[in-house]
Amino acid sequence: MTLRSALNRDVPVAHPGEFAPLRIGPLVVDPPVVLAPMAGITNAPFRTLCRRYSQDRCLYVSEMITARAFVEGHARTLQLASFGPDETTRKSIQLYGTNPETLAQATRILVEEWGVHHIDMNFGCPVRKVTAAGGGAAIPVRPKLLQRIVRSVVASAGAVPVTIKFRKGIDESLLTYLDAGRIGEGEGARAVALHARTAAQLYSGEADWTAIATLKQHVRSIPVLGNGDVFEAWDALRMLRQTGCDGVVVGRGCLGRPWLFGELCAALTGQEPPPPPDLGGVVDAMREHGRLLATFFGEKNGMQQVRKFTGWYLKGFPSTKRLLPALHMVKTLAEFEALLAELPRDVAFPEVALRARRCKDASTQTVSLPEGFLTAREEDVQVEDPAEMDGG
Repeated sequence: MTLRSALNRDVPVAHPGEFAPLRIGPLVVDPPVVLAPMAGITNAPFRTLCRRYSQDRCLYVSEMITARAFVEGHARTLQLASFGPDETTRKSIQLYGTNPETLAQATRILVEEWGVHHIDMNFGCPVRKVTAAGGGAAIPVRPKLLQRIVRSVVASAGAVPVTIKFRKGIDESLLTYLDAGRIGEGEGARAVALHARTAAQLYSGEADWTAIATLKQHVRSIPVLGNGDVFEAWDALRMLRQTGCDGVVVGRGCLGRPWLFGELCAALTGQEPPPPPDLGGVVDAMREHGRLLATFFGEKNGMQQVRKFTGWYLKGFPSTKRLLPALHMVKTLAEFEALLAELPRDVAFPEVALRARRCKDASTQTVSLPEGFLTAREEDVQVEDPAEMDGG
């Protein structure tokens, strides 16, 4: 039987035809579920795992790629921008940058030479080094710059659909999401996605789903996607029903839980989701994830990547903390697999792990912006176009 938290005890699965497929230009995503681009997370190996659990039914977006670094051919950026052998349809990539011309150049390369099927644009990253450079969540503060960037990328993408993702604003005193939605719709974006928190909130508190509903009321001609606090398939059902949005974007809730996409596909198409795996199933997923990372990045770098996932996978399981220090220092695939072999298998998935906080703590911040950024909001000139901010 499906495991549920108390919050979602009485949420029913979708009834037939309740949720329409998500249409982003020529792309059809059924059910309407999108993997959120996350730096250092949604590389090709992780996307492969998510695809397997959901039979490749969702849209799986790459982590953020810096446009200038991509154009200049930085080796790490090119690797992070690459796709796995299983990614032959719905190749999706997220671009970051502040310079419309550089973003347009990167877009043309991605479309004409890399054969991507979808480009998402990052206007929501709250990380200090990004906003301090006038990028990410800072860009919607300057609506004319946002407009020029979106127009440039849409024109360069041709028939390939462009979407934009943003937050509510800088903080509660400076909300920009309605302007961002209006600009995206007006400049030819094929969908807009709102992470219903401000940049100051980072990942703390609860996502404000009422903002998603408000955005949906203002943006009528293209899909509106909601992001924030989808930890269980039932959360996605509640978000869709409460806000009227056209699809859900899943971020932190899937960290260490790639099978969540299989559960989402079931619940949104009227089926009872399968129960989450026991510890043995989790260990199998961890082992496969490690192997995929080692193949993609090479053993040394792959094991460096897998370390951060181990705590997320084992979150809430009793008697696993003793192995975490060694897992966080693992250097070879053989060592990683030997440590996993020490874990018991017949341990049920704990309910407490369903909504356990992963990756980010509950801190907030004062958003760092370039000097004079707020006093010249009508300017359409970028502050800086960084060479490389990829990975994490």
